[in-house]
Amino acid sequence: MKSTQNKMKEKIIVGKISTTAKGVGYLDLVSETGKKIKGDSIYIDQGLLNTALNGDTVEVKLRSKRSADKNEKNGEVVRVVSRAKDTFVGTVDIKNGSTIVIPDDRKMYTNITITSEQNSKNGNFASAQKLSKDTKVFVRILPWLDPKKPLQGKIVKVLGKKGVNDVEMESIVLEKGFNVGFPAPVEQEATAIEHNKAISADEFRKRRDIRDVMTFTIDPFDAKDFDDAISFKKIEAKENAGTGAYSGTMYEIGVHIADVSHYVREGTALDKEAVKRGCSIYLVDRTIPMLPEVLSNDVCSLNPHEDKLSFSAIFTIDEHAKIHSRWFGRTVMNSTHRFTYETAQAVIDGDAKNVEKYSKKIQTVASAEVGMKYHDELVTLNRLAKLLQKEKFSKGAIEFDQDEIKFRLDQSGKPIGVYKVERLDTHKLVEEYMLLANREVAKYVYDSIKKKGGRDTGAIYRIHDVPDKDKITNLASFVKALGYELRTKGGVVSANDLNHLLDQIEGTPHESLIRTATIRSMQKAVYSTRNIGHFGLAFPFYTHFTSPIRRYPDLLVHRVLAKHLNDEPFGDRDAAAFQKIAESSTEREINASEAERASKKLKQVEYMSSHIGQTFTGTISGVTNWGFYVEEKETKCEGMINIRSIGNDYYLFNEKTYSIVGEKTKEKFTLGDKVSFKVMGADLDKKTLDYALVRG
Repeated sequence: MKSTQNKMKEKIIVGKISTTAKGVGYLDLVSETGKKIKGDSIYIDQGLLNTALNGDTVEVKLRSKRSADKNEKNGEVVRVVSRAKDTFVGTVDIKNGSTIVIPDDRKMYTNITITSEQNSKNGNFASAQKLSKDTKVFVRILPWLDPKKPLQGKIVKVLGKKGVNDVEMESIVLEKGFNVGFPAPVEQEATAIEHNKAISADEFRKRRDIRDVMTFTIDPFDAKDFDDAISFKKIEAKENAGTGAYSGTMYEIGVHIADVSHYVREGTALDKEAVKRGCSIYLVDRTIPMLPEVLSNDVCSLNPHEDKLSFSAIFTIDEHAKIHSRWFGRTVMNSTHRFTYETAQAVIDGDAKNVEKYSKKIQTVASAEVGMKYHDELVTLNRLAKLLQKEKFSKGAIEFDQDEIKFRLDQSGKPIGVYKVERLDTHKLVEEYMLLANREVAKYVYDSIKKKGGRDTGAIYRIHDVPDKDKITNLASFVKALGYELRTKGGVVSANDLNHLLDQIEGTPHESLIRTATIRSMQKAVYSTRNIGHFGLAFPFYTHFTSPIRRYPDLLVHRVLAKHLNDEPFGDRDAAAFQKIAESSTEREINASEAERASKKLKQVEYMSSHIGQTFTGTISGVTNWGFYVEEKETKCEGMINIRSIGNDYYLFNEKTYSIVGEKTKEKFTLGDKVSFKVMGADLDKKTLDYALVRG
């Protein structure tokens, strides 16, 4: 393969292009290891994209003329090698008798024309009423080779009227490349599994029976699928006598995960669809599941008081949270109680009234007395979880907790309230035991491969690389301008240095802002068959084992672990297949996150659209040369105050201090400043809010 440098000499570069709504493009140059080459990007001016759309793989020819920014080379697209996508969601408009679709994708610089011939010949969409103005549609673009001709498309599905909640949610899902429903063969396989879900006597014999062990789930109150459960058993000293290892009280703590791999077999229609989806999507008002609901909410789900097949990681732990032994294998379990995070917290706190209150929220028939039976066990689990957490942070794990918002919606899906989710000890309790299982499974797989000489190809990890030096240097400059210190050495930063920064900002007006900036400076966690550890968690080994109902990599890890436990061989084809799944799962995870953020942003804009003219308090969250962004204190709704609307002075953007300063008055607006603002406008299509400064 020729190097990037050689290609540069040939004046033709191949890469993925990023475009803007104005019809210009950028191509970042990357090394053969996939990393961006510092300062190297190619600017493609208007009229030189040659039909290239955002994300396409293209061939770009360098031009001798430089762009206005001397650091950027200038080029033009000579060929589109492959399209990133060929389907788009958009809104119908009628102009001069022609039907066009205005794409939701704000990086699309051209509309899509629907020809009259396509309208009349496609029986499903012949109705002029269906294709009336402001109808949302799902479109597949036709081959586009001539930039002088309009981009044409074929309507795949009419979604409905713009602004209707269900229409907008489906639009978000489709735009990110996911499907709402399942193909018929997938549904048929799921139904067949449901009809034969009874656990056979033969299956019981193959598994460890843990139905008599105290086991429970802890989930959000609105959860429908239960991936994981925790079991607890106290081991008396006499049971541990003679081991010579430890003579105090021991606990057998199990992390039990839905055994999805028993039902979803490799190569089936179910499995292929799950690979394609990669994960479930959690929008503000619904879940788009990876698996059909008969599996995710019933057959596989660890519902209370039902015998269920599970894959378990069981640990013997002492009073100091030290692990003495671990066991992995397939089990049969029965959850004795369903807790929400709130009910479990109330039990730990000894608050019987709140146990009753939160139990009613999920229509649980169990009384407060039943929930309180688990008090001692939950208190012990919580104490041990805090010790595990303390050890994790002592080794350099980074605390990235951020506020999570949720919406109260009316029957039509309109937001009538926004609130922050309180992070309880029980959230952290569950998190620590899931982290424990994930890291120990990863270590077992890694050690199993090592025992075979390190040539075994059966592994998939969740990895997190060290931060990019340039991003850390920029972060250090950013926080310094706000009065804080990030210790670095030539762009290299340790986890302890980052935690030192986060300690400085705790409780300050800049806390949320700097936490967000710090997260953005980190590398993205990805899936890979090559282990490099997890920087953010400070784990040398880590994988995803605990959520196979909603993440495909976890399902794959179950299969991998089972083969290692049975000492079954792996081949080179396995490694190639696993890496392909790792890459596609990482991409789908990003798409799902974008869909989730888009649904939240839509509801935030909808919420503020009903508060036009009202005044709120917020914090400046971003500063640019065209104005500054303000995040509302309670709802986290972010809008922009235009620089021209600030006042009578002439205001200038100071890039070094991240501030806007009045030329005459020297009035200064900088990141983290608290301001009052009035909501002036809300654009649901662009998902943007316009604010105006309110002076005291």
